[in-house]
Amino acid sequence: MKSKSAEKIRLTSYDELFGAEDNNVEGTYTTVPLSQLRPFKNHPFKVLDDEKMQETVESVIQHGVIQPGIVRPCADGYEVVAGHRRWRACELAGKAEMPVIIRNLDDDAATVLMVDTNIQRENLLPSEKARAYKMKYEALKHQGSKGDKHTADAVGEKAGDSGRTVQRYIRLASLIDGFLELVDTGRVAMIAGERLSFLKPEEQEMVLGAAGNIGAYPSPVQAGQLKAMSEEGTLSEGSIYALLVKKENGGQSVTISSKKIRDYFPPAYTKTQIEEVIYSLLEQWKQEKEEETDAGNTV
Repeated sequence: MKSKSAEKIRLTSYDELFGAEDNNVEGTYTTVPLSQLRPFKNHPFKVLDDEKMQETVESVIQHGVIQPGIVRPCADGYEVVAGHRRWRACELAGKAEMPVIIRNLDDDAATVLMVDTNIQRENLLPSEKARAYKMKYEALKHQGSKGDKHTADAVGEKAGDSGRTVQRYIRLASLIDGFLELVDTGRVAMIAGERLSFLKPEEQEMVLGAAGNIGAYPSPVQAGQLKAMSEEGTLSEGSIYALLVKKENGGQSVTISSKKIRDYFPPAYTKTQIEEVIYSLLEQWKQEKEEETDAGNTV
């Protein structure tokens, strides 16, 4: 007889491999050929042939697909709503078919389910969350959710993100791919990406090109300045280079130990959440200093 602790270990491993889903899903259980499966339109989550995928492949070879995918009928087969990684694992394992639950879902319901069954995965990139949250936000609005704040709160509920955090991720979805990749790799801070997202795509391309040539990417403060220039109609190639070169030739760099910084935050805080708090406090401090200067000048 297996111990409760052994069962817990197995279940945790399974959830990591396949993702947690509602076991009481309504629909028709069946097995379909892999050739009849189609990816979800604009699926925002990456399916990588990495180490975790190899673990999933080995599990499929040894035990089969224990948790069926969720699909819905489409014109030439079945669109995968949940189970893209299992589908890929079946392909790599040499399987010809996969167990699924067929559900009749409209576009909005399918989108919400697709996001909810993936959003709790570990190590999601900012670009994945940005596109996923935008899709779910629009789906909930179509379903009749009232109020931007209420909808944003509902979008982030499954992953434990606040409505404000959701809105920031949704802003990132307006970034061009080049900047999204820089946010994913940490070369551009999320708060800087949020501010750059207000620039028109052609303006973002200009900034990205200049940054690449100089080798210096906009800081959160500079991103705010670029946003202001865009709104004022003064953003140009010359003004972009002048701003970024100023940073490259700027003052003394400051390095702070990440361990020291983490001492001030709860253990569960992610790098992105820590950055948001730090930049928010710095902005507040900067504004207070500017107000003090202005007050001194008026005396």
